[in-house]
Formats: sequence, structure tokens, C-alpha cells
Amino acid sequence: MREIIFDTETTGLDNRIDRIIEIGGIELFNHFPTGRTLHIYISPGDQKVHPDALAVHGITDEFLKDKRPFADVAQEILEFFGDGKWIAHNATFDMGFINSELARIGLPSILPERVTDTLSLARRKNPMGPNSLDALCRRYGIDNSHRTKHGALLDSELLAEVYIEMIGGRQTALGLGTSQNNGASRQNNEALDIVLVALERPRPLAPRLSELEEQAHDALISKLGQKGIWAKYDRPN
Repeated sequence: MREIIFDTETTGLDNRIDRIIEIGGIELFNHFPTGRTLHIYISPGDQKVHPDALAVHGITDEFLKDKRPFADVAQEILEFFGDGKWIAHNATFDMGFINSELARIGLPSILPERVTDTLSLARRKNPMGPNSLDALCRRYGIDNSHRTKHGALLDSELLAEVYIEMIGGRQTALGLGTSQNNGASRQNNEALDIVLVALERPRPLAPRLSELEEQAHDALISKLGQKGIWAKYDRPN
């Protein structure tokens, strides 16, 4: 199962007039990062970065001057996502911008059933909040000390860790099959095999009780008589 954890940065809050200026994505396969990432800065055309947005992400109009417009990077973005799930924190915001950008160049919208909102998931798991990305990093013990400003790729990396913890941690993938054929899945399954083999023992550990301790245990069982629960069990050889 492919999932893309992604984030966007924009010139402002209104997707009718504001534009996406950065997108970052992390590919997960069966809840494990494959190492494939997407990171693109995008020209907003004539739309200027709002001062409030600038204070959040620090991306200036000057920096964006030589970047490609969305029309030139749309296919690259769509190919990276492919048939995977689109997963974002407050996905309503991000998908509103994604679909507005796609509409401007005559491409169909991403359907809601392909989208997962980690903010909604966090609110169900932690109804008392807070459920911002920073708050979730603190809750799950994820180091976000290097996050001085928002950045699409950095936020995607942090959200990927948060998402994996919210759905049960890395152990959720241990029950998955290993018959997938794509290279990323083979790598991840091989890593899982290493973990599983390390946890298996070819034979049980030898008993740690001394002979004297065993004799003391037998004496105690004898005192309890046939009604004692221990009398119902034979000691393993």
C-alpha cells in the first residue's frame, strides 16, 4: 500500500487567489518510508507572498522568481503521487490549494476518498488536544527542535513519523506479507525479516533455576497438597 505524506506552503490562505509555492512529499510503502521524496518550489506568477505567510515559512518573492510555475511541475507531482493515498495534516487546506491549481490548468481534482487528514485522525485519538504538528511531535516523542519555520519537506518528514505512531507505530507492518514485487517493498520486507529472525530462538533457553531452588519449589508444592493449583501442572523437561 502506497501512501504519500505531503505538505504545501502557499502565498496566503485563500486558494481562490493565493498559490502554492512549495510542496514536499514522503513515500511510504506499508507504513515504512521508502526513501523516495518530492520537493519542489513553485512560482506563484504575479501573486505576492502575504507578510503573514512569509513569517510562517520564510519564502520570499525574490527567492521564487526563477522557479517553475505549477503548470510545468503538475505532471511531476501527479506521477510521484501515482495511485497512492494523499495524506496531509489539515488536508482540507492543502487539497483546496492542490485542486484549485489543477483546475487552473484544466486537470481533474483529486477525489476525497483518496485523501486522509491526519488532523481529523489526531482529533479522534486525542479529543482534548492540542493536535498541531508540533504538539503531536511532543506527544509522540519526535524531535522537532530543528523546525524553526514551516517547510513542506521538513513538515512532511515529521508528519510521516507522527502518522506511523498514530496508526500504531512501526509494529503495524510486522504482520504484512513479503510477496510484493516492487523494489521498495522488497527492501522493507527484508528489513522486517532481519528484525523477525533476530527475535526468534532456535531452541528455548536453558532453565535458570538451580537444583536447590527446584527442590525448594517441590517441597512447597508438596505442602500445598493435591488441591494446590501447581499440582495440576507437570514441570517441563
